[in-house]
Amino acid sequence: MADGAAGGIRYPWDTPPAEGEAITVAEGVLWMRLPLPMKLDHVNIYALDEGDSWTVVDTGFDSKRSRAIWQKLLDGPLAGKPVGRVVVTHHHPDHVGLAGWFQSAHGAELWTTRTAWLFARMLQLDEQALPRQETLDFYRACGMDEEIFQKRASERPFNFADMVAPMPLGFKRIKQDDVIRMGGRDWDVHIGNGHAPEHATFWSRDDHLVLSGDQILPSISSNIGVYATEPEADPVADWLEACERLATYAREDQLILGGHKLPFTGAPTRMRQLIDNHHGALDRLKDHLDDPKTAGECFPPLFKRTIDEGAYGLALVEALAHLNHLNQIGEISRTMREDGAYVWQRIK
Repeated sequence: MADGAAGGIRYPWDTPPAEGEAITVAEGVLWMRLPLPMKLDHVNIYALDEGDSWTVVDTGFDSKRSRAIWQKLLDGPLAGKPVGRVVVTHHHPDHVGLAGWFQSAHGAELWTTRTAWLFARMLQLDEQALPRQETLDFYRACGMDEEIFQKRASERPFNFADMVAPMPLGFKRIKQDDVIRMGGRDWDVHIGNGHAPEHATFWSRDDHLVLSGDQILPSISSNIGVYATEPEADPVADWLEACERLATYAREDQLILGGHKLPFTGAPTRMRQLIDNHHGALDRLKDHLDDPKTAGECFPPLFKRTIDEGAYGLALVEALAHLNHLNQIGEISRTMREDGAYVWQRIK
């Protein structure tokens, strides 16, 4: 075990589980990892022992490699016991990707929030060979870099169907204030927002465990983005509200089991950081807008690194999220240019 102290945050384990292996983080609770083909190259998966079966929390992408790793996990750390239930914290493909496979191939029940299920199933069914016109108009409105725009306009876009298994009808809804029995513990459900709508988190009544998905992560801030599906959305407001509310449940001794990075303690410190980081970003962004700029010109005050093409899309939707928030609280204005791009400027 490692100390890994940083501003009240500690990491009991300094090394994650190897591929196909598991680490016991508490009695009857296993921590596993599946790979992701991106800069954030992993997602954490948890299995809770139900005696004659397992409850699995989140699943990883659907791919041949993921299914092979899961078979190794099922035969090894999970000791051949069936997965009777899959709990999905939110609808993003690295979390829901194999939920339908567990339902169809393994007979597992799917438990998740209504919004997570609706979004995941809708997006899984919405396969596109090229971006829709609404998406291209949205990119224009953001002031997307022209070279990246032309490339994206002619390529197959990101499709849930490429990495999320078909999802059969039927799920059990999780909602705020539910108490769910998993792994010999009763867990209070508290719903987060901002990173994903109606994101479920689980807080053990019987010990110090918290299953936080991507709502509470150490060392990185969850992406908060606005998309063509709801271009006027204000997920930053949703995120700040959720962080303030969830902070009231945070205790120093809780072991936070998140969707990425390492399990950690020091939740009160981390919740303050997550809130303060976005307030700081909003202040820097306002200062950046003394002269009018597009969303694509707002990366410098928000990100502490150079944004390459691989990260450009996530950076663009996060910049728009912060601009929408400042606009909706009356701090900045927006005007559409002749080329269809919005320019944003501080109200003085």
